[in-house]
Amino acid sequence: MAGWQVLYWDNKPVAGKNADGNADGDFELNFELLQRQGDNEQKISCSLRFNLNWQPFDFNYQLTVNDGLVTEGQRGVQDIERQTPTVKPKVKRDTSMIGMLSLGFKLFKSAKVIKVVLAGASLAAYSWLFSLPFALSLIACLVVHEYGHVRAMKYFGMPTKGIYLIPFMGGLALSDGKINTRWQDVVISMMGPFFGLGMSVLALLAYWITGEIFFAGIAAFNSLLNLFNLLPILPLDGGHILKSVSFSMNSVVGLVLCALGAGLGVLISYSLGLALLGFLLLIGSVEIFFEWKHRHQSHLLPLDRYGQIVSVIWYLATVSGLVGIIIYLAGTGDSILGLPLKILNS
Repeated sequence: MAGWQVLYWDNKPVAGKNADGNADGDFELNFELLQRQGDNEQKISCSLRFNLNWQPFDFNYQLTVNDGLVTEGQRGVQDIERQTPTVKPKVKRDTSMIGMLSLGFKLFKSAKVIKVVLAGASLAAYSWLFSLPFALSLIACLVVHEYGHVRAMKYFGMPTKGIYLIPFMGGLALSDGKINTRWQDVVISMMGPFFGLGMSVLALLAYWITGEIFFAGIAAFNSLLNLFNLLPILPLDGGHILKSVSFSMNSVVGLVLCALGAGLGVLISYSLGLALLGFLLLIGSVEIFFEWKHRHQSHLLPLDRYGQIVSVIWYLATVSGLVGIIIYLAGTGDSILGLPLKILNS
């Protein structure tokens, strides 16, 4: 577990070591087991010795029985990223909106035809609101963004269910796997906007080469779309990055920063009249609550200092790239291309 090392016997925790400032070093746990054979009883002496380093994570262990070595091994960050626990710690879950939505998505993903139905519904909805060319462009932007998430999931060996387009809400990349580290959460969250930035750059290059305003429009509005996803608000990608970085520092820091992010979301939702953002904030608030409530039972390996710094730099560089494209295209003088910048200024 990420919060501490726990020893289980018959699926019950019998000893543990907290991940506090004095957690690193060499440790030894000695205990006896009683074996009964008829009327005879025999004591079995066991000793678990381990060396633990939290940042970067490294765990070496030896188990001896009656002074004989039974097993030994070593675990690092890469082992945790790809592990599937034999016995998963049971955490009492209350009925929540997240659970209900998760169940709904599981029902949705049970039939592959749902992908086609949702994609068709999204195309029809966006065509009705805007135009067919704009709708096709928007769906392409959403698919590229979600494909970035899918590629990151596959990189970590997680089984994926593909991309689902949801009318008026965007897209969703689903996986059957579970993340085991905060770094996985950061990478999976970042790769969507990062792929989106790449698409904006390619569209901008196409605009420079051809002079077609259509490509400039894709670059500008795709940048705005991905920038919105990087707002530090749960459950958006930026909120997940903030949560992983801040909760890796300290649980209190994580709670405070995520709450401030939610406050920012309320301000934006009220200022721009975005009812959908308000709905997302409700989901994000529930996620913050459960993240704090179950912080001691979290199985996620925290980011070390290097991982925190890299995550923040990656986030800021991506945000800067997207904002730079929006500002550059607004400088062309075209009223449509200047719209994303006006939205940011508001």
